[in-house]
Amino acid sequence: MASPAASGMWSSIPVTPRLFGKPSLPGATLASERTGRQAPADNMQPAQIPGMTQPTYALVTGASRGLGKVFAEALAARKRNVVLVARSKDKLEVLATELRTSQGILAESLEFDLASPMAGQRVAQQLSDRKLRINLLVNNAGFGARGRFWEFSLERQLEMMRLNNEAIVELTFHLLPPMIEHRQGSIINVSSAAGFQPIPYGSLYAATKSFVTSFSLGLEQELRPYGVTVVTVCPGRIRPESQTEGTRNVKRGLLDIYQSPEDVVRETLRALDGGGGLVVPGFVNKCCVFAQRLIPRRIVPKLVAKMSRP
Repeated sequence: MASPAASGMWSSIPVTPRLFGKPSLPGATLASERTGRQAPADNMQPAQIPGMTQPTYALVTGASRGLGKVFAEALAARKRNVVLVARSKDKLEVLATELRTSQGILAESLEFDLASPMAGQRVAQQLSDRKLRINLLVNNAGFGARGRFWEFSLERQLEMMRLNNEAIVELTFHLLPPMIEHRQGSIINVSSAAGFQPIPYGSLYAATKSFVTSFSLGLEQELRPYGVTVVTVCPGRIRPESQTEGTRNVKRGLLDIYQSPEDVVRETLRALDGGGGLVVPGFVNKCCVFAQRLIPRRIVPKLVAKMSRP
């Protein structure tokens, strides 16, 4: 059973939101707007030639590191233009430049705190103002906290709900209509294996991920008639970046509880190519999710509590 303790997916974010951009729409600036630079001419795609089809982009949230960064790199390797969203200005711009240079694609960095109120709506407005058409949305940004529910500040926990749930709903709501109109598009929602059961000492995090899984699986069926693909991916513990680089080529057994972000992204994109659906990466996670069906639901939290007690 996946436990949030020591989860590589979890990261902390500052409690105080950081807002950037124009006064009319606080919260975001694009790299090209700040620097006045455009993508190099040799990186121009055929879709940019006047009179031809408007280029489309994959938007990846939480793209500055971890799973989000790997998603951005994998999509760029497939020659997908990308819009990278996160709070880390410098990391985003470095990654965007690297992808433009190495893959010959269009890459925009959008500095934004998605844990701020109405963040998803404001990001969608920025994209609309700049006529950036999104046909693949990767809702990856999220964080969790481990400990007793009443010992965390309410604002901290509301931030988690805004980032893990509200931002996903808002971005999906605002970016979905053009996909339906063109009957073409895809959504990848990154949930967690923690969402399959209550997690004592990570109660709210598990609840937010349960919401993501339920919302995403329901949406998948709603959108099938319109040609829009939805993938719901529920990884377990992600191997920390510090370990990933040094152990990337090391063979691991079936019972390794940590997963590399590269493996998770590979399985997710395979499901995307296959028409969407639920992805539970890793042998151990698949076994845990299946085993829970055989255990009375009231027993599961008691078992998890013994393993995750701080």
